[in-house]
Amino acid sequence: MTKTKTKIEEVKSEKVEIRLQPEKIVSKINDKKEEPVKKTSSLPTGQAGKTAKKKVTSGILSIEATFNNTKVLLADKSGNTLFWSSAGSLGFRGAKKGTPFAASKVGDIIGGKATILGVKDVDVVVLGVGSGREPAIRAFMAHGIEITSIQDATPVPHNGPKSKKPRRV
Repeated sequence: MTKTKTKIEEVKSEKVEIRLQPEKIVSKINDKKEEPVKKTSSLPTGQAGKTAKKKVTSGILSIEATFNNTKVLLADKSGNTLFWSSAGSLGFRGAKKGTPFAASKVGDIIGGKATILGVKDVDVVVLGVGSGREPAIRAFMAHGIEITSIQDATPVPHNGPKSKKPRRV
């Protein structure tokens, strides 16, 4: 048993060493060899190939939680959309889209993208009365981004149009 474990650990460490070896750059002019260039990245593991197009330190997180779906959108302070996601776009179908679990997955995805972009703090605007309001915020907060304010912008009618007549059963 211990021999098997050590072989697996050796194989894993070899794979990591192979990935982390710096590339050697060889110049054809005068056959001079330059020092190896090490690629540095401040991104989390698994995201080494992704780089931020622009640095944004603060933004607005809009969460629309309906009974059927949860949509999360991250924008900069001027309102330009950086990225968005929804429970339906993650593959949840039917009644599963409106669940708190689906909302937490959406918040987790947006939080991961926001950390890559360098977002430090956000203002949260919540719309709707669905069950995904709080789980989306909690999953987003798990990435270490500070929430400066939470605003509820759920539209409430001020008596609006005439309501339907009651059903007679």
